[in-house]
Amino acid sequence: MFTEFDKNLTSYVELSIEELDLIHRHFQPKTYRKKTLLLSSGQVCDFEAYLVKGCLKRYYVDPNGDEIILQFAVEDWWVSDMVSFTEQIPSHLYIETIEETSLLQITNQSKELLFQQIPKLERVFRLLVQRAYSVLENRFFTAITASAEERYLNFIKKYPMLPQRVPQYQIASYLGITPEALSRIRASLLRKR
Repeated sequence: MFTEFDKNLTSYVELSIEELDLIHRHFQPKTYRKKTLLLSSGQVCDFEAYLVKGCLKRYYVDPNGDEIILQFAVEDWWVSDMVSFTEQIPSHLYIETIEETSLLQITNQSKELLFQQIPKLERVFRLLVQRAYSVLENRFFTAITASAEERYLNFIKKYPMLPQRVPQYQIASYLGITPEALSRIRASLLRKR
């Protein structure tokens, strides 16, 4: 369970076997069934997680009761509500599994303890936050500058495995369009082939 996790961490910093063993003791393996809520709006997020296997979504529910999907996560990705987790305040988001999902989870307290024991881990998590911010900034820029078709093409180019794993209405939500608009875009692209 820790093989890909170790590769992920050591892609940022060099870690000894002893350091990896210590890290493993702080990350708890968890497996969740499909459609399990890991976080609900109003709860304080008490975990940051590395996704070993599976797929999940991070979303909020608008005043009309519609899910607005902010992120999909698959193998070798990290997931949390960083604002709630780091500031220990109630979340506005939901995190839910789309498939059976296996995670390696760490609490805020354990993470801070690890930073004291292995200071170079702070670099790992700083780089993860920088990468997440970069992805968020690119997503925001695309949302305000690209057409719906361009957003869809960008999505399938960047995440070619997701359309087989995620329902189309959820992809539409992620792209900020209706499921009907996504169907029209897909049909139009098929005709252009």
